[in-house]
Amino acid sequence: MQVQRVDIAHVNQVWPMVEQFVANALEHSCGDYTIEQAKTLVVMGHWTLIVAVDDTGVQGAATVSFSNRPNDRVAFITTIGGKLISSADTFAQLKQVLASTGATYIEGAARESIARLWSRYGFAEKYRIVGVKI
Repeated sequence: MQVQRVDIAHVNQVWPMVEQFVANALEHSCGDYTIEQAKTLVVMGHWTLIVAVDDTGVQGAATVSFSNRPNDRVAFITTIGGKLISSADTFAQLKQVLASTGATYIEGAARESIARLWSRYGFAEKYRIVGVKI
């Protein structure tokens, strides 16, 4: 499995192959984004699209936003679905892809089951995000 960043010029060509992975991830977002909004954020370059590909095609996808903090450039995983982080190898590749964009730290909001899964790759719970509409 090969993990790679999709250049913004190719997002519209790749989107039909990744849309369901992103849509599945958004089912757990409590309505923060629609699939159309996610696509717009990727197409406009606000989020970066990353895919996991094997000989049979795309097996997983993630979208990532970047922010700069005083001590780190943070790659925040906004959506992830399929088999992108499915082994130590694919996670190592993901880290390499994110580092190539300048990232020094990876974060993501995760439900409890994903937090447990990702703990095997060194992720630790920092805080819980809660919200209320006003």
